[in-house]
Formats: sequence, structure tokens, C-alpha cells
Amino acid sequence: MKRKKAKYKHAVIDNKRYYFYSIRWVDIMGDSSHASKEEFLKMEPAFINTHAYLFKKDKKYIYTFASFDENEAVFSDRNILPKGCVLSMKRVLI
Repeated sequence: MKRKKAKYKHAVIDNKRYYFYSIRWVDIMGDSSHASKEEFLKMEPAFINTHAYLFKKDKKYIYTFASFDENEAVFSDRNILPKGCVLSMKRVLI
């Protein structure tokens, strides 16, 4: 019996397939106001969920985009995440 291949959400731009991911990552939390030690120690980084297409991934960074032109290879809503900040990446099924 043949196993059915999983179908992942993707976009095809300039004959290249870009897969859609759910990415969970940690971001800096900052505050410029005065605070006590107790308030300071309660601060935590922000845990962010990003849903975007994966453009490129290398040893240091993950490049994503969320919007694109249907007629030419033009990308919008772009982000570059340091790999060390990324907690998980999951390809999204259709």
C-alpha cells in the first residue's frame, strides 16, 4: 500500500517553491522607565509566533516573507531572524 505524501502550503514564484512555516522565536523585551529590582526581575523576553513563507535559511539567519506579487518576483513583509532566537519551525500543511 502506497503512503500518501503530505501536502504543505507553498507559493511558487519564478519557478521556485517557497513553503509556509509557523515559527516560534524569542524577542528582546525592553523598557525605558524607572523600575524596582522586583519589577526588573519580573521582566521576560517576548515569545513570538510568526507565520510566513521561508525565503532562505543559512548558518546564522532565517529569511521570511509574508506577501508577494503574483506577476513578478517581488517580496514584502520581510524579516530576518537570528537562528539563535528561533525555538521551533514547523511547515504548515494544506
